[in-house]
Amino acid sequence: MHILIDNFLKIYFSSDFSRRVSRFLKYNETIEYEIKRYHNIMDHSSQSLMATITGGLCLAYLFGMISQKIKISPLVGYLTAGFIIGPFTPGFVVNTVLASELAEIGIILLMFGVGLHFSLNDLLSVKSIAVPGAIIQVLITTLLGFILSRCIGCEIFSGVLFGLCFSTSSTLVLLRTLEEKKIVCSKIGKISIGWLIVEDLIMLLILLILPVLYNLVNDVVQENHLFSIFIRTLLTMVKVSCFIVLTLMFGKRLIPYLLSKTEETDSRELFTLAILVFAIGIAYASVTLFNVSFAIGAFFAGITLNKSKLSKKAAKDILPLKDAFAVLFFVSVGMLLDPTVLLTYPIQILIILTIIVFGKLFFISFLIKLFGYSYKDSFGVAVNLTQIGEFSFILSKIGTNLHLFSHEVQNLILSGAVISIIVNSFLVKINNVTGFFRK
Repeated sequence: MHILIDNFLKIYFSSDFSRRVSRFLKYNETIEYEIKRYHNIMDHSSQSLMATITGGLCLAYLFGMISQKIKISPLVGYLTAGFIIGPFTPGFVVNTVLASELAEIGIILLMFGVGLHFSLNDLLSVKSIAVPGAIIQVLITTLLGFILSRCIGCEIFSGVLFGLCFSTSSTLVLLRTLEEKKIVCSKIGKISIGWLIVEDLIMLLILLILPVLYNLVNDVVQENHLFSIFIRTLLTMVKVSCFIVLTLMFGKRLIPYLLSKTEETDSRELFTLAILVFAIGIAYASVTLFNVSFAIGAFFAGITLNKSKLSKKAAKDILPLKDAFAVLFFVSVGMLLDPTVLLTYPIQILIILTIIVFGKLFFISFLIKLFGYSYKDSFGVAVNLTQIGEFSFILSKIGTNLHLFSHEVQNLILSGAVISIIVNSFLVKINNVTGFFRK
């Protein structure tokens, strides 16, 4: 078609003019092609996004309900949903990249909620047992995990991170268990929450220094320039310190003020939007400006509202979003679960399960008994804490992103987490029915 037009123009017009018209037609055709291509990409992206959200949430709801009916944690259902729509099972597979990005929002809102509910008073009331006990327990379980990691061929730094994945309990599972048993304010409940807070603080510290340690180890191995390593480490710590100081100094004044002004509008949508903006905005700023992780940024965003008179309203309004994206986080984790790992490494899975469930059950109950508590209290707290969850998933994901964990090692951690949550649900149920250690 263009050749005919070009020939026609050559006959009736000058060659220069015909070249311009021909170039214009080709340009116009290119524009039309790019517009169609853009629409195709947008249609594909929107369909992929909708398929990921719809498939993930629908199956999470289905298997969450099934889990609830058989009296185990809904987290197991969410992980199962992710496994079914993941790349390692036949049939419908969602976009794993989109699921991972949605999971980041889940992590942000999850950590924002942790910061929002972080209570120093709960920790201080049981500090004599929770602080030393949790620290000792984290060290022991990390050591046991480290020994196992060396047996399966991990390097020293990877092995420490591998062990840390087994040392912290699931916030969601624990709080749900305490609320169901209505013992949040009991002695067992306070010790469990205090213990969990100390574990969370340790994990937050690990998340904070992990990138620095990783760069330090790599530079020592590859460059051996100790002075440059020291400078980079110092700059990182300065950035982190600046972020914490700026967030706590200005955030504690500015954010509650802005929220109070937003509340005066009597618009629930604006108030919820403001909370979401602060949570995601501070988390994003922490990464782009200060090289701090999303998780840490979101945690301190929650801290800024911790003592505010609007903190309860903020927690209530953000709860549906937090729960929905938290579900997507666990769905995305389930998508990473490779069933071949269970068949390939059954002995390693069994050892991991022994460390997480029975190792923690023994050491936690033993430590609490040493501090003069009864067998009932010791065993009750230990049962509540014998699983791993959110921080383990986050650490395993970071380890994989930093190429510290292979796909198989990550799946060993994920498999151990899923099975530990299932076993913990049954342990809690058995403890309720039989009443172990009543005295």
